Amino acid sequence: MRVGTFVLAAQFPGQGQGEALHRAVRTAEVAEEAGLDSVWLAEHHFVPYGVCPSAVTLAALLLGRTRRLRVGTAVSVLPTVHPVALGEQAALLHLTSGGRFTLGVGRGGPWVDLEVFGAGLEAYEKGFPESLDLLLRWLTEARVDAEGERFSFREVPVVPRPDELIGGEAAPEVVVACTSPKSVRLAAERGLPMLLGMHCGDEDKAEMVAAWTRWSRESGRDPEETARIGSHHVSAGVAQLADRDEDAAEALVKAMPGWLRQGLDAHVTVDGRHRSMRDPVAYTELLCGLHPVGTPRLAADRLAATAERTGITRFALLAEGSGDLAATEENVRRLGAEVLPLLV
Repeated sequence: MRVGTFVLAAQFPGQGQGEALHRAVRTAEVAEEAGLDSVWLAEHHFVPYGVCPSAVTLAALLLGRTRRLRVGTAVSVLPTVHPVALGEQAALLHLTSGGRFTLGVGRGGPWVDLEVFGAGLEAYEKGFPESLDLLLRWLTEARVDAEGERFSFREVPVVPRPDELIGGEAAPEVVVACTSPKSVRLAAERGLPMLLGMHCGDEDKAEMVAAWTRWSRESGRDPEETARIGSHHVSAGVAQLADRDEDAAEALVKAMPGWLRQGLDAHVTVDGRHRSMRDPVAYTELLCGLHPVGTPRLAADRLAATAERTGITRFALLAEGSGDLAATEENVRRLGAEVLPLLV
């Protein structure tokens, strides 16, 4: 069981952006002190839902501040960046961190980001497979050219080459955020593990894992290779610990709806399409029911149950749901000291 923390750098009502980023950095530092496996960094633009605009940049900072912790992006949004530029950054972090970097990528949403960065709506609606394939080629080949619909350029050398890491993996780990059958199939066909969101329960995640396994086998992989890749799937969730279950849930219900309301409402679609927003209180209550929110014993039991039902043994758990720095640090420390020992 590998348990890490999921960092959104959420800006709660009444807080500044610098405060949110300071809490994000401290969460990662405390996670290493507490013995957690990893930290996963979200990326958002122009919204208080999360004020980190470049997960790979924050990952570089945290890799420099830690010595053992694996640092991953959850996720770097491919349609708004050039895959070669992201591949270069990933290779750099892979080599300089001794192989502690994981590159999580995703399609993102139909947000105004596509307009600001010049990608256009088509990059979101159709361009993700091309971007992903170019990224994977950059991380595994010595020289790369492109003749695609979106990217076309002459052959150039890959510098730095990620396979020059001494004594480590030949390329950084890549995971794909999956929210639909289409993205599950894409990840399976490319031989990449999935990152599954915190809005999904165990039943939905189990179905996605089963579909991924089927499509991986249909792509020509044998059961052993499919199982090896599948062991790296990641389940995102929320963790809030207290001496009583009701106190843990109350801490989230008091704080998260205000953040969700202002954070989700700030998203603007690039083409004016209608978007519906979850009820913040109902969504918070849903998360409390799905994830390790309660006593350390309950938290351990829920993580074990998810692992049994889905086969997923890697977790990225949001620990900043109270919105308070001191409470977040305590939450992460308790996760390491009181929950991890119960999972051995």
